[in-house]
Amino acid sequence: MKVVIFAGGLGTRISEETDVRPKPMVEIGGKPVLWHIMKIYSHYGFNEFIICLGYKGYVIKEYFMNYFLHNSDIKIDLENNNMQVLGTRSESFKVTLVETGLTTKTAGRLQQIKKYVKNEDFMLTYGDGVCDVNIAELITHHKKNNKIATVTSVQPDARFGGMDLSADGIVNTFREKAKVDAQWINGGFFVLKPEIFNYLQKDMSNIMWEEEPLEKLTADKQLAAYKHKGFWKCMDALRDKIELNELWETGKAPWKIWQ
Repeated sequence: MKVVIFAGGLGTRISEETDVRPKPMVEIGGKPVLWHIMKIYSHYGFNEFIICLGYKGYVIKEYFMNYFLHNSDIKIDLENNNMQVLGTRSESFKVTLVETGLTTKTAGRLQQIKKYVKNEDFMLTYGDGVCDVNIAELITHHKKNNKIATVTSVQPDARFGGMDLSADGIVNTFREKAKVDAQWINGGFFVLKPEIFNYLQKDMSNIMWEEEPLEKLTADKQLAAYKHKGFWKCMDALRDKIELNELWETGKAPWKIWQ
């Protein structure tokens, strides 16, 4: 099963980093967040990726074009202009890089990669979020429900602590940055049937995947949710990058499920 990753957005909310590179290339522990996402899928045996490029897509192209070399031991004979690879630590990724437009919105990007996924089920996620979701269980859930689309739903941590107050202003309960009660949101990590492209028939260049396509799937009762109660984090702002790097550097990164 192929994995499609949205990697073309402008990343304006983390412009401190994205002035010089696309958001999926912002680093956690010296590796792009895109690499971390791919490692999650690879852990479950999925190594074929389709990357939807847009803003500064050439940075992602150059990264993968040089990936094997950068992760290998090499011997260079300058006199004879010869290079020998002595050993490599490169992953077995197969990466298709697709230019989907600078300003194209997510539904339009997905529409453009139809010919690369062909008539098969495939997975889809965003190029800025990591989690410890069990991909094998997610796929089993998708097949069991037999819907066109399955989304991984998550409960994000609140940015601030919460309090329940009595009528006279007495604090009944206090929660420090607890998960938002009963609120499930779109966490990415979708599984999709090829019938999804029936919802992407017209020009979708200016339409978000999260709007018309998912709304129509919902109306048609064709969107299932896999509830993930573990770790999930989107690198939406600089504070998220700092937090993710702290987790990585202290050896407490929950999404690092690979060896």
